[in-house]
Amino acid sequence: MKDYKRILIKVSGEVLQGKCHSCIDNNAVTQIAQELIEVHNKGIEMGVVIGGGNFFRGASSVGNKMKRTDADNIGMLATIQNSIVLNEKFRELHTDSVVFTSQNIGNIGLPFNAERAKSALTNGKIVVFGGGTGNPFFTTDTAAILRTLEIEADIVLKGTKVDGVYDKDPIKFEDAKFFKTISFDDYIKLNLKIMDLTAISLAKEFHLPIKIFNINYYGNIQRAIFEDDFGSLIQ
Repeated sequence: MKDYKRILIKVSGEVLQGKCHSCIDNNAVTQIAQELIEVHNKGIEMGVVIGGGNFFRGASSVGNKMKRTDADNIGMLATIQNSIVLNEKFRELHTDSVVFTSQNIGNIGLPFNAERAKSALTNGKIVVFGGGTGNPFFTTDTAAILRTLEIEADIVLKGTKVDGVYDKDPIKFEDAKFFKTISFDDYIKLNLKIMDLTAISLAKEFHLPIKIFNINYYGNIQRAIFEDDFGSLIQ
């Protein structure tokens, strides 16, 4: 087991919707927040990038009829809504946290600044990043890699609905091949889809490891951090 001092966790917006369709489920938010707090209480500095798919997906029928830039802007706003919800849940559970947004949005969070974010982490706060990269055409996967590099975290952990990296969707294909570990080059060569290639290419350039794991079960975040033989590692 590696001794991680600072990590970044990428959480999909769908995790917050629980059994609710296109909304936020309080029980789901409470569960994910409690588990993140348990990790944080073990002395690990933690950043969180959250997606917005529970509110809006650019690939939806509405998004397909919009300009890509407009659809992406809506998606970035959705991530900020989720960041506010998660941050308030942390406060409800008596845990210090702060939201940084990719752009200045009035009194909603703080505009992202790497040094200020690192200071918040050092001072024991969970840091939530909303708004993606602040630019269209870039996913929250890429935002997760970018923020990880900026705050100088040790690893990115991406929570998904499957157990790790497969050569094809294991939900649809019973013969999908599971990769315990896979190199960046092989991931790109196979054109795998669990993280977009822009994010993978950026991580490869800076030798940043990525752990992919199933976040749908309580306790799996801690397992992804503390158990080497859990999930899939891209490196």
